[in-house]
Amino acid sequence: MDQKRRKNISKFLSLILRHSPETIGLQLDEQGWADVPELMGKAARRGQRFNMEELLEVVAECEKQRFALNEDHTRIRANQGHSVNVELALEVATPPEYLYHGTVGKFMQAIREEGLLKMSRHHVHLSEQRDTATAVGARRGLPVILTVHSGRMFRDGIPFFRSANNVWLTDHVPVKYIAF
Repeated sequence: MDQKRRKNISKFLSLILRHSPETIGLQLDEQGWADVPELMGKAARRGQRFNMEELLEVVAECEKQRFALNEDHTRIRANQGHSVNVELALEVATPPEYLYHGTVGKFMQAIREEGLLKMSRHHVHLSEQRDTATAVGARRGLPVILTVHSGRMFRDGIPFFRSANNVWLTDHVPVKYIAF
């Protein structure tokens, strides 16, 4: 499968599994899982056709590992980034001393006033690598990379979670923990 097709299917899956399953009449369970045959059938009826081989390739080749399949490949879900109400059953984890967040300049005033907010998502997303944060910020323009004192936050009682694809998640990063 070519890269353009893989990206197209990945974007579609992100939309459906993270934000708008109702777009194709799909129901996610409480943990965000969808039935693969049902997903494929409803997607095809909306003009988004892909076979099992293509789905497996998208899941395996996604750089950010956005999706997970169960062992027998009958169920799929997004690993994080949901705006729909799901319970991913993530356990509290001890983060590294510093994590990074990529953004752009137009959001800096609000961040300086309120910190990092989860907005329409379930959590604020942070990464262990500056280059990952840079890539995230660059999607919207010239990236600004913020350093988060995650170790201190955790010691102060603010919980962190780590998704299956190694994205660090928390509910809010107060201003005092951000190095601008």
